[in-house]
Amino acid sequence: MERRLISGHSPYEPAVGFSRAVVVDGHVYVAGTAPIPPDGSPPPDDAYEQARLCLRIIGGALEQAGSGLEQVVRTRVYLTDPAHADAVGRAHGEVFSEIRPASTMVVTRLLDPAWKVEMDADAMLE
Repeated sequence: MERRLISGHSPYEPAVGFSRAVVVDGHVYVAGTAPIPPDGSPPPDDAYEQARLCLRIIGGALEQAGSGLEQVVRTRVYLTDPAHADAVGRAHGEVFSEIRPASTMVVTRLLDPAWKVEMDADAMLE
C-alpha cells in the first residue's frame, strides 16, 4: 500500500505533525482546513469568504494529490456559530451543488477565534 503525503502552508502542520492531505489506496483524505491565507495574513472577516478560502485550499491539495473537487465524496464543515450556516452553506453549494458529497455541518469552537469555519474532505483519485 502506497502512502503519499501532501503538504500545505499551515503553520500547524510541522508543529502538530499532520499533512494537508494523505493519499492512500485510491483515496485522498484532506485534513481540517482552516481559512489561513497562503501569505499568513489574517483570515477574511466574512464567514462566506472564509468558506471559499477553505474550499480553494482543499481544491489545491486535491490537485496536488491527482484528484479534484469533482471527486469529493464526503465533507465535514465545522462552524463557530449557527448564524454562519447559510453563508458557509452557500459557498459549499457553489462548489458541490452538482457533486453532492455526503456532508456534515457541526457547531463547535475552533483553534483560532478569528476562524468562523473549518472544513475537511475525502475524495477518490481520478
